[in-house]
Amino acid sequence: MKNVQQISVLLKPLAASLAVAGLVAFSLAGCDSANSKVPDAPAAGGPPVSTAAVIEKQITETQEFSGRLEAIERVEIRSRVGGFITSVNFKPGSEVKKGDVLFVIDPRPFQAEVSRAEGAAASARAKAELAKLELSRAEKLLAEKAIPQRELDEKASGLKELDANVRAAQASYEAARLNLSYTQVQAPISGRVSKAEITVGNLIDATAILTSVVSTDRIYASFDGDEDTYLRVAGTSQKGGPVSVKVGLANESGFPHEGKLEFVDNQLDPATGSVRMRATFANADRMLVPGLFARIQLDTGSGPQAQGTALLISDRAVGTDQSRKYVYVVGADNKAEYRAVKLGPNANGLRVVREGLKAGEKIVVNGLQRVRPGAPVTPQLVAMDFDPTAPAAPAKPAEKDAKVAANAAKAASTSKE
Repeated sequence: MKNVQQISVLLKPLAASLAVAGLVAFSLAGCDSANSKVPDAPAAGGPPVSTAAVIEKQITETQEFSGRLEAIERVEIRSRVGGFITSVNFKPGSEVKKGDVLFVIDPRPFQAEVSRAEGAAASARAKAELAKLELSRAEKLLAEKAIPQRELDEKASGLKELDANVRAAQASYEAARLNLSYTQVQAPISGRVSKAEITVGNLIDATAILTSVVSTDRIYASFDGDEDTYLRVAGTSQKGGPVSVKVGLANESGFPHEGKLEFVDNQLDPATGSVRMRATFANADRMLVPGLFARIQLDTGSGPQAQGTALLISDRAVGTDQSRKYVYVVGADNKAEYRAVKLGPNANGLRVVREGLKAGEKIVVNGLQRVRPGAPVTPQLVAMDFDPTAPAAPAKPAEKDAKVAANAAKAASTSKE
């Protein structure tokens, strides 16, 4: 029994040593296992970027400019005669017709002048009629040799002078009547009237501006086109051919108002390389008001470069290298290739490419700042008009129900386990 107790005492340290050794071995094995699961260095896939295929389709090329709306007719209303304003017959900002009386000036002094001139004209006519009768009698007396020829000549000359006095008096009478009509200040054109600059009771002269009227049935949109646009449309416009122009206001999307190019200036400004152009638009709904800012879309599809199909890309895919434009083309090896391009106008929200790309080539449209020439990338194919800033569309009810059912099934299977 004593021997057994001694052996037991000797075995306890040995067992403890073996246990410690086992723990160490297990730990080393765990470390080896963990180390074996550490992934290798990341594969050379490159940063993720969005790519899209270059589109080729038939388009009508347009150019967009900024301009201002201008009234076709604008008249500053002034009085032709001086006097006191006795009446203002319009509401500020209302539409008026040609011939409507806008202001009335005190007519009494002018009516008196008309009466005076009318009396003077009647007196001159009476004197001329008397002279004509006396001349007729003198001719009879001369035939009977009762008066000398000299007296007949004097009467004939006197009649001519009185006839001239009649015409002068009649002209004074007509001028007086005209001045009387000017006491009613009428609208010279149809359009929208401004506010009254001078109100009732004020004394005015012919230099005073009373108000203004602008036409509203049609309106101009003026803008500065570039040299390329001039070369495309000037010939057609100068020959009387139609060139379509569309306009959109600041609170409108797109270009809902359509008109035609009416004027192209005869020279370009050498300082800016631009040329003055003007289009005419119908304005039946009176939405176009002179002075408004306008976005103008000019149809340049008549030029030789606008025939056939065109390559289209998103503006987000275009980078600027000093004065050059470029894109990154992603090849079959998923490496980015720097490609200089020559761009054209905007068409349906995409940019026309003149040179540098082929239809179907994949280019980087988002993540351009993460790309380096010749470096690998991880392409994610999207549509060419993809907008990364647009909010994601909400899930449809069916999709939501499917997701809820899948989550419920997963939770049930987990609980069973």
